[in-house]
Amino acid sequence: MFLKTPISILIIFICVLLAMAFFTLLERKILGYIQLRKGPNKVSIMGVPQPMADAVKLFTKELNMPINANMIPFIATPMLALFLALTLWSLYPYPSAPFLMKYGIMLFLCVSSMNVYTTLFSGWASNSKYSLLGALRSIAQTISYEVSMALVILTPMIMVSSLSFNSFMKMNSIMFTIMLWPLLVMWLITSLAETNRTPFDLAEGESELVSGFNTEYSSGTFALIFMAEYMNIIAMGMITTALFISFSLWGPMTEIIMIFALTLISVLFIWARGAYPRMRYDKLMSLTWKQFLPMALVMMMLMTAATM
Repeated sequence: MFLKTPISILIIFICVLLAMAFFTLLERKILGYIQLRKGPNKVSIMGVPQPMADAVKLFTKELNMPINANMIPFIATPMLALFLALTLWSLYPYPSAPFLMKYGIMLFLCVSSMNVYTTLFSGWASNSKYSLLGALRSIAQTISYEVSMALVILTPMIMVSSLSFNSFMKMNSIMFTIMLWPLLVMWLITSLAETNRTPFDLAEGESELVSGFNTEYSSGTFALIFMAEYMNIIAMGMITTALFISFSLWGPMTEIIMIFALTLISVLFIWARGAYPRMRYDKLMSLTWKQFLPMALVMMMLMTAATM
């Protein structure tokens, strides 16, 4: 791992936090127009400073804690979730990135696995039945979809024979890009499940679980949990672009095209939320174990045979 300067890391983190803030505004605007309403438009010009107003409101509110909550895990878990979401951005696959990771895919899998613990501790530390039930459902869902996610990653990894995201950016092959389209569909659906987004947001089913694992959170801790969620969405867009789209992008316009593709994939998450209802839990589990797992194994064997 090569580290340039702490300042470049700080700049990337600040940019990611700003992108996350305005991504929440974009989501509320798009969902508003999908539902035939305006969305946030009262704060200043067209509601553009709305994310800043939300941040001030949440971080200045009083932090309410349940009497029986385990205080240290209750407060530390949202901070851990945000830290893990920021860690993913060390995998930024550009030549000018502050981190040049040789084993970036391994770090990605480790961080995505650690996210399970933030959900577990959030539900357990609250000492609330609603929170614990939401956490257990989310853990079962996340662990199940991590299996198919890891197998889907193996196929492009076999293709480039590398664990670094920078290697994907430097491989220019239209043929392999076309071969990876079925895997891209599986990956996008798995990403929705991994980030607990509609139609896979069973961990946060308002109609069934009040709010899920974050039921007892308020003010600043609530804001940290959702900052981590939206940063993970943008990070998954970045990983998706690096793994499945960047093969045919290498050139002078790579960075601009990649940012456009990242934004498009992030908007796809919003569109899915506005277009699809929540899935039934048994259908959710059946999708990954009975459809995605066999398909990912078959694609991996086919790609292995093609690259021999």
